[in-house]
Amino acid sequence: MAIVLCITSCKRRNPIENNFKNQSFAKNEREETEVYFFITAANVSKGIVSKSQIAQQKSSDVIVKQLGQRIEFKQNQLLEQITRMATLKLIVITEINATHKRDLYNLVDAKGNQFDDLYLNAMKEALNSQIELFETISRETTDKQILELVLRYLPEQYKLLRETERIRKQNV
Repeated sequence: MAIVLCITSCKRRNPIENNFKNQSFAKNEREETEVYFFITAANVSKGIVSKSQIAQQKSSDVIVKQLGQRIEFKQNQLLEQITRMATLKLIVITEINATHKRDLYNLVDAKGNQFDDLYLNAMKEALNSQIELFETISRETTDKQILELVLRYLPEQYKLLRETERIRKQNV
């Protein structure tokens, strides 16, 4: 009596199936960079909006309140555009940055001139981060929509940063 065993390799798959899986699930470095950009840009914008809303409520300086309104308006426009683009690319924006929450608590606790100084410094740092993020993605992507977004909003970010720095120097 002879027993014949047929053993198939677990590693052997249908070449068409392998090709499909590689195309479907492989993410390249450019796509990962773009996903990181959308998530980070959205989180930075959300933080800036939150801080600017607090500034409009707490600041005793009319100029700081007006700056907060302008920054909030521009950041909401940017955030809307980022969210729309991310949705079209099937990117889910999650809040992964808890750092800005500590800044929010510090702003809520601050009073008077200390508040204005904290807010203006926080805006300077956040706008610098956003500018750096925009400049980095502009070098690392060839995506036309992202590059158009950067071209549209980067000059506005520089303008807000200069205005923030000017007001900060006046308040010193």
